[in-house]
Amino acid sequence: MTGTSVPVSGASVPVTAAHDTRSPSVVEAMGVVLHDAGGPGDADPRVLLGLALRRNPRRAQLLVSRVLGKHVPTDPRLVRAAGLLLGARVADVLDGCAPRPLPVDALHTAVAGDRDAASAVHAEAVDGSGRAHDVAVLGFAETATALGHCVAEALRADYLHSTRRPVAGIATAGGFTEEHSHATDHLLLPTDPAFLTAPRPLVLVDDELSTGRTAFNTIAALHETAPRQRYVLAALVDSRPPDSRLVDDVAALGARLDVVSLARAGVALPADLAERADALRAAVDAGPTGPGPRSPDVVRVRLADLGWPHPTPAGARHGFGPADHARLAAALPAVAAALAGTAGLHPGARTLVLGTEELMAVPLRLAQELADAGHDVSFSTTTRSPAVVTDDPGYALTSGITFPAHDDPADGPGPRYAYNVGGPGDQRWDHVLVVVDPPADTPALDAGLLAALAGRTHALTVVVTP
Repeated sequence: MTGTSVPVSGASVPVTAAHDTRSPSVVEAMGVVLHDAGGPGDADPRVLLGLALRRNPRRAQLLVSRVLGKHVPTDPRLVRAAGLLLGARVADVLDGCAPRPLPVDALHTAVAGDRDAASAVHAEAVDGSGRAHDVAVLGFAETATALGHCVAEALRADYLHSTRRPVAGIATAGGFTEEHSHATDHLLLPTDPAFLTAPRPLVLVDDELSTGRTAFNTIAALHETAPRQRYVLAALVDSRPPDSRLVDDVAALGARLDVVSLARAGVALPADLAERADALRAAVDAGPTGPGPRSPDVVRVRLADLGWPHPTPAGARHGFGPADHARLAAALPAVAAALAGTAGLHPGARTLVLGTEELMAVPLRLAQELADAGHDVSFSTTTRSPAVVTDDPGYALTSGITFPAHDDPADGPGPRYAYNVGGPGDQRWDHVLVVVDPPADTPALDAGLLAALAGRTHALTVVVTP
């Protein structure tokens, strides 16, 4: 559906004014209301978040981050800045200090699309982070893998993210369940078992903290085999209810938990949200669909040929240390410049760097370096999470594509998604760079994601990590 509001049958909806007889927008009809529950120096969650509908019976609402680079193409400098700012706040808490005030005005202006503000916030975040802390950082797949990288970079700490892809030859050191997620099972696959067993503080990183169940499940499972005295939970937005017992529950295990965020949100849900969601999904699904995908012309570029700093891994699925961060930071400007030349990018071209599922950190850093060099770059990532798409006022997901999995996942084939990449009638990207690791560079990639993107961009390049 394009440019129209969606009527809802069988569900009461709020009315914006007594004389207003129009059909409510999707966001209004959902009835989900965000409140700013933070203090001075915190960001406003109503700026950082948009609202959408999940296709998930466990939870209807989807809080869509505007600074994560997952569902919304975003200036990569803003995405990295948000992660570094979160890491700096974690450092303050670890040091026994109050979390530092955020550059709220510049941050909010950057979210609104001001690229100069994004550059300024990024520069401030880089300057304000970097003192080493003896902690381990654990990020949650798939949404927080790059966010965890940024937090670990700010702390100069060892980093690991969970994964949903088993790897031959790497023993599983643990796992946990994300109860409300579309894909629930997480594996922990460090090559160094001491990452999880050393008694140093553990910093857990997620994009949004709603109930705290995933964090508690993880802490309880790890604490049972490797107890430690302290945990820190870091999220872009903390939207736990006021009666949350997460901190007390961790204390009952014999450990301290601190919770750190950029924003605190109160979320008011209507009692009949499930019924509203069903009606809205049905109304949207009754709308027209776009044309099917077509075969693209694709250029492939391998980072191993462009000066990638061996032996730096392409992500933290098995661990990523401070030396890896330093080596990558030193090499990235030249790697990104070589990529721009090989792919034929032009500074004025409208470019999307698209990561794939858990592979977020390297695409983010490449995109950020390209933006620093003057390219007009946005960054986002494909996802496993099904959600409702409609071009409706205030709704967070205005377009989307669906395609098959292309990396032979352990849980079998299934659909994958990319949001806000444009519809067939929208302005095309001048260039899309899809970043994959070798197991995901398959014929299914060409037939699925690349074919779906072909009608939305003038040029398409696949960037393959080592």
